[in-house]
Amino acid sequence: MSEQTQHRGGSPARRVVVVGAGMAGVQTAVALREQGFTGDVTLLGAEPHQPYDRPPLSKAVLLGNAEGSAFDVDFEALGIDLRLGREVSGLRPADHELDTADGPVPYDLLVVATGAEPIMLPGAEGVPGVHLLRTLDDAERLRPVLARQHDIVVVGAGWIGAEFATAAREAGCAVTVVEAADRPLAGALPAEVAAPMAAWYADSGTTLRTHARVERVEPGTVVLDDGTRVPAGAVVVGIGARPATAWLKGSGIELGAHGEVVADDHLRTSVPDVFAVGDCASFPSGRYGRRLLVHHWDNALQGPRTVAANIVGETPAPYDPVPYFWSEQFGRFVQYAGDHASADTMVRRGDPVGAAWSVCWLREARLVALLAVGRPRDLAQGRRLIESGTPMDPLLLEDPARPLKAATAATA
Repeated sequence: MSEQTQHRGGSPARRVVVVGAGMAGVQTAVALREQGFTGDVTLLGAEPHQPYDRPPLSKAVLLGNAEGSAFDVDFEALGIDLRLGREVSGLRPADHELDTADGPVPYDLLVVATGAEPIMLPGAEGVPGVHLLRTLDDAERLRPVLARQHDIVVVGAGWIGAEFATAAREAGCAVTVVEAADRPLAGALPAEVAAPMAAWYADSGTTLRTHARVERVEPGTVVLDDGTRVPAGAVVVGIGARPATAWLKGSGIELGAHGEVVADDHLRTSVPDVFAVGDCASFPSGRYGRRLLVHHWDNALQGPRTVAANIVGETPAPYDPVPYFWSEQFGRFVQYAGDHASADTMVRRGDPVGAAWSVCWLREARLVALLAVGRPRDLAQGRRLIESGTPMDPLLLEDPARPLKAATAATA
């Protein structure tokens, strides 16, 4: 049995408490049962709703095409004690207890899976008509706004901003997206890759205003720093998210520069008997030679298997996934795998003005990241090539008609 499965005094851990009932928390609880853990499993969720998946919130749920996105998990049958509406306010590792409004919750092993929370536009708190889009309640509040076809201003042209703008246009709203940078996805992709995506907004009938900083939000109006007043029946803020870890301050758990839990390559924290998984935690990547903080669904799906394996006493491989995410925006399916920060070469496959194209990033002739727009086969093959570290031939990669798996150095 591993050190992490030993409670104080050397007795086997019998109580695992998971804080956070999103994808990472739910999957951790389920994985514990699937991997044979027979002790008590308690899952604490801050929201009153049955645990649900978040990606549909900006699509089907928002447009009224689905009532919700609850996970198809029978918690009772799995012997998981699901406690909803239980927000955790603090952690006392020395006592092995969590603080909640309903009293302390003891644990032998703790899994922190509280995810990330959206950043509100400074000065916009409490202004009528200003919305975030992170929770089911957020989506429910926004659904009638779209149904009334208000003029919508979206602050931020990142992934969530583009997805919401797409839904609002489908609902028949007039949409203006204001972005402080010179292009969409400025924080996610290099300029030469993201710049062509600006045309997607115009093609959909969405107004995109770059170099546009919000000075303030008034009821019914967004005022930009150049004095421009943009009519806004509703404002949706999509300027990023931060790890939901404020409740860990003073606990002794090491937090990083962005407030994330600093986990090791087995997702253990700096405090004994505590793991962290999903959007709230960073981990060291041997593949990329740096610490990664991944705010995406696939990371919340994969990490729990590593946590559960450690808890049941197995010795899993270090957690080092190829990051992956997708986005549906303006009629396009956008997928990304890997991490391009360390790349020394970029190769385009296809014309970015077209409907389907890809970008490959290489480091020392090996694929480290790939962006695919309307080319899911490129993404599937590219992800496997990143995992294997197969040497690639950049000249062969340039041919969009050639499958990625046929563009390796061995096939040259």
